[in-house]
Amino acid sequence: MVTVPDRTKLIAQYAQGHQAILDALAGSTPEELDAHPADGWSPREIVHHLADSEMTSAIRLRRLLVEDQPVINGYDEEAFAKQLHYADRPVEAALDALSAARRTSLELLERMSEADWQRAGTHSESGPYTAEDWLQIYAAHAHDHADQIRRARAR
Repeated sequence: MVTVPDRTKLIAQYAQGHQAILDALAGSTPEELDAHPADGWSPREIVHHLADSEMTSAIRLRRLLVEDQPVINGYDEEAFAKQLHYADRPVEAALDALSAARRTSLELLERMSEADWQRAGTHSESGPYTAEDWLQIYAAHAHDHADQIRRARAR
């Protein structure tokens, strides 16, 4: 179980996720946006992944808060990247989607009761899944990808 002070820190980290991505992308050239490191996606592809992941995560949080014992389904990130044209779409709308999904979820996080934090379902890939699990994952998610963007741009 996450303590209240730790939860507060995680919420603050979550709130800064969009800005972490903007900072990592600041001054990117078109070549840098499309640079493919040997071990992963280009910064452009990462931005699209983040937008889709954030929109998915926003629904996951809402389902945890509203439904009793929801099944939270995983998805094939590589299929999303291929079928949803991550490699050649502009990033502006994806950045907007990331921001909007984070802002609306943050409004919920700031209003959740102790009982809300304990609500749980089952993730199709990882098993038991609580609102606290959700927060731990998504508080770090954008920051982890911001680091990945910086590494890709540095190559």
